[in-house]
Amino acid sequence: MSKRTFLKGAVILGIAGLLVQVMGAVFRIPLANIIGDQGMGYYQTAYPIYIFLLVFSTNGAPAAISKMVSERIAVGNRTEAHRVFKLSFILMFALGIVASSIFFFGAEAIVNALKNPGAYYSMIAIAPALLFVPMMAVYRGYFQGLQEMEPTAVSQLIEQAVRVAVGLGLAIILVPKGLEMAAAGASFGTSIGPIAGTITLIVLYYMRRKKMAREFENDTLHTRESTARILTKLASIAIPITIGVSILPIMNIVDVSIVMRRLQESGYTPDQANALYGQLSGMAGPIINIPQALAMSIALSLVPAVAAANSIKDSAFLQRNIALGFRTAMIIGVPCTFGLMALSKQIMLLLYPMQAQSAANGASSLFVLSIGILFLAVAQTMAGILQGLGRPSIAVMTLGAGVLVKIAATYILVGIPSLNIVGAALGSTLAYGTVGALNFAIVKKSTNTHFDLKLSLGKPLIAGIFMTAGVLSVYYGLAQIVSENLATAVSVTFGAAVYGVALILNKGITKDELTTLPKGPKLVKILVKLRLVK
Repeated sequence: MSKRTFLKGAVILGIAGLLVQVMGAVFRIPLANIIGDQGMGYYQTAYPIYIFLLVFSTNGAPAAISKMVSERIAVGNRTEAHRVFKLSFILMFALGIVASSIFFFGAEAIVNALKNPGAYYSMIAIAPALLFVPMMAVYRGYFQGLQEMEPTAVSQLIEQAVRVAVGLGLAIILVPKGLEMAAAGASFGTSIGPIAGTITLIVLYYMRRKKMAREFENDTLHTRESTARILTKLASIAIPITIGVSILPIMNIVDVSIVMRRLQESGYTPDQANALYGQLSGMAGPIINIPQALAMSIALSLVPAVAAANSIKDSAFLQRNIALGFRTAMIIGVPCTFGLMALSKQIMLLLYPMQAQSAANGASSLFVLSIGILFLAVAQTMAGILQGLGRPSIAVMTLGAGVLVKIAATYILVGIPSLNIVGAALGSTLAYGTVGALNFAIVKKSTNTHFDLKLSLGKPLIAGIFMTAGVLSVYYGLAQIVSENLATAVSVTFGAAVYGVALILNKGITKDELTTLPKGPKLVKILVKLRLVK
């Protein structure tokens, strides 16, 4: 296996993740405008379950499978790597049948336990997705183990495009029948998307069959493990990896379990509690999904790169990937945190013009969630490294500590009337900080990696400060002469440009690193002409 850093794969998955989140915004933002915070409350009661399994499909199980595949390929045993794929498919198909059946036949009991019976139809509609999501996981994991990120990226885009078209269309059609049915229509689109994604991966796999057959002939190692051993190892890796990278979905599930009940105990009616929950999870929450997806792409791409380096005991290459992974997380996390904090209310009003009052009320939650983006980026990146090192159980334990912080903080803070739903956002931020700090400390100690904090953190922070100053100056200058929405859009675009230029000028990202990116040489030539790099 060639010594490639994870960076190119991270960029491919990062671009796909960004496009997926943009399409998701095309879905979620108009959906929230159409069905409001009440409808989003119903939708978001079922949706976190799908998101947890989607993380399982795009990150957790593929990371486990890719790790097992890449380790076998690294020692020249592609035949056994393909056998891992086939056995994984059998296991995941069986799990899909079980999960789908539980949520279809147990929907009523689940929504009643969550104190939100209006979400019944949404829960029913999302059940088919749980059958196809595990199958997608197998194909994605196999391709990623080959360090081929394009099939995952293509399937993600097709899955999301179908989900957006079908879900939004059904929601619009079913609005006259009530918000519960409209939310269910949106949820059903979430089930159709994975079917399309699975079909896409099957087609791409069969297109590659002849090439794989030729590669098997070049095997230099022909050892064979028992079926039971492979499945046991897969389960032992996949379960903790899924939990370890599911930081955001698990925090959302905690909110589903606690927030509705706690708000009602504090004196809110069920409808009021549902609306507040919709503002947090259906309006503010989706906005942080884009930086979260970019950070997750780093973690996902790190797993096979770290696993391969670790399996051949190449400590220098291992440490290089780890340090670069942390720095990339900071480069992504800093501008997202600073930008969303600076314009939290303006961004909410820009995205939800038809629900202006709910958007304004949800701005405080977005501000607090934005603080947590930086911690979340570190937590996810370090979790990916721990998984690549073969220590996913450590990531599970640190996430467990974060969940305990989340449960305690959310329960206490949501019960404070002056905080109400903002207490849940605070609980999430505290939890992300806990997990991020623990993961970072463990990775640093166990790998002896040197992290240049001046380069990795200091320079992005300086660029972020310049960006924030530019964003606020442009916004308050333009808001006097144009609409607030236009001023917001222009200032966000200007801020992104300022951050990029500032990061290049203070050498927070080097010419060599830019060159390793897809289309990097062309980008470098442009920057040289602009005299931004030498």
